[in-house]
Amino acid sequence: MFGISGGEFIVLVLAAIFLLGPEKLPKASRDLARLINKAKNLANNATAELRENLGPGYEDLKVEDLHPKKLISRHLNEALDEPAAEISEISKNAKIDPDLL
Repeated sequence: MFGISGGEFIVLVLAAIFLLGPEKLPKASRDLARLINKAKNLANNATAELRENLGPGYEDLKVEDLHPKKLISRHLNEALDEPAAEISEISKNAKIDPDLL
């Protein structure tokens, strides 16, 4: 989770207990959980609104797909797939006249 190993997590918990004290720690952890939940809901709502505004073809949009390299490669792959499909269809249907051999 977040690239934190078990030992690092234990150190963070001990530091939180030391800094906040055992009486304030439950309230602080509840507040942190609420903050994380609000941030997650905000991100989900923004993604849903973006999907809605972009229109058809973006129903399966993920936030990672908005990275410029992935976005460009997606559009390039879509543009190159159509000619490749036509070429493979032509090669399947192409027949050599036996009299020419």
